[in-house]
Amino acid sequence: MPHLSRALLLLLCLLLTGEARKHRHRVRRWTGTVESQKHGTSLKPPDVTKSRKTKTEHLLKVDDHDFTMRPAFGGPAIPVGVDVQVESLDSISEVDMDFTMTLYLRHYWKDERLSFSSSTNKSMTFDGRLVKKIWVPDVFFVHSKRSFIHDTTTDNIMLRVYPDGHVLYSLRVTVTAACNMDFSRFPLDSQTCSLELESYAYTDEDLMLYWKSGDESLSTDDRISLSQFLIQKFHTTSRLAFYSSTGWYNRLYINFTLRRHIFFFLLQTYFPATLMVMLSWVSFWIDRRAVPARVSLGITTVLTMSTIITGVNASMPRVSYIKAVDIYLWVSFVFVFLSVLEYAAVNYLSTVQDRRERKMRERARSQSLPCTCSISQTRTMTMLDGTYSEADTNSLAGYTEEPMVPEDELEEKHKVPEKSEHMVVHLSMSSESAATKKRKSLRALNIIQNTHAIDKYSRMIFPGSYIFFNLIYWSVYC
Repeated sequence: MPHLSRALLLLLCLLLTGEARKHRHRVRRWTGTVESQKHGTSLKPPDVTKSRKTKTEHLLKVDDHDFTMRPAFGGPAIPVGVDVQVESLDSISEVDMDFTMTLYLRHYWKDERLSFSSSTNKSMTFDGRLVKKIWVPDVFFVHSKRSFIHDTTTDNIMLRVYPDGHVLYSLRVTVTAACNMDFSRFPLDSQTCSLELESYAYTDEDLMLYWKSGDESLSTDDRISLSQFLIQKFHTTSRLAFYSSTGWYNRLYINFTLRRHIFFFLLQTYFPATLMVMLSWVSFWIDRRAVPARVSLGITTVLTMSTIITGVNASMPRVSYIKAVDIYLWVSFVFVFLSVLEYAAVNYLSTVQDRRERKMRERARSQSLPCTCSISQTRTMTMLDGTYSEADTNSLAGYTEEPMVPEDELEEKHKVPEKSEHMVVHLSMSSESAATKKRKSLRALNIIQNTHAIDKYSRMIFPGSYIFFNLIYWSVYC
């Protein structure tokens, strides 16, 4: 009996202890609910990513379908919309005839195999690791030389899937593509380049590539600028491209027009060439007897023009047609070269004229002047047309003084008919001061009389012709 009472008492204590624990748990739950309502917060929903049933492959049913085939395989062509945001236009190369552009390329299509159930109707975003497991459009850049997807710090690829199966596929790409440039008006030219997008494997019967929002599918950054070009406009077009072995393909075009800045080439090419031409005209005002001065000036301007032409062509492709800058530089080179030829003609004609006058002088001396060969104390020198040189003066050293004979008496004595411009000058070495004064006057007279008629005409013809050429050139190309 005592043992039975002890067992009943122990059972009663266990029941009371259990009821007390349950009551304490209810009070704790009620208190927590009241406190959460006071603070305006709700209980945190469970993290569905920790559940094995909500794994990406299970949610999108990647393993249940064959994603090597396009959506709706065997049916109509799947439409794939495209839009592009140009981030930067990095460089334009005239030598390689290409351009480099960085852009965000986005694709839009619907794949019902990727649809999933969602109570909130929100999309799911993934990185590039899922791209290798599903079907994506095989868009490539036509006429591209180099291209790559940025991978800092990870591959710049984004995949966004909506519950109804719509997919957004975006990637950041830098591409270098060819651009057929026309340099016939360089550097006063405008270039139009195109970046072309096309599906590599799917023809227009399997994949319909189109601009998602027309011209609004292309957006650019307002801060895009180039050092040598002004970006005038961007626009989009599309057409079909045909390949004889595979068929028709949809092709999208990103067209942009560039206009070259002229100020750089004015400073580096046009102004130096113009100054060289003007410098070559200085020789027309230099005495034709100053052979070293005029020859060195002409050769310097010719070599400088050759250097300018070589420098311009070194930064340009080797095209087979004439550029606008070539016309200007080569015409300037011709003007400089003609100024050298002009002095060659002047020098030659002056030499012929001097020979003719020397013969006439010798003939006149032999006919009109008495022979003084036997006289050792005095000598006489005759100058015609103001011809006088230092050698003639030096040859008078050591001669004695001879009485000066007035020219009027000498003409009455000999009665020799001569031209009005010829002068007969008797030089004497009576004193050093008198000889120096006479030498200076003869030099001044010599400069005036040695100005050739060709130089006089060249001073007007060369500048006038070059100004006329500039008027025609800039009116045609500007």
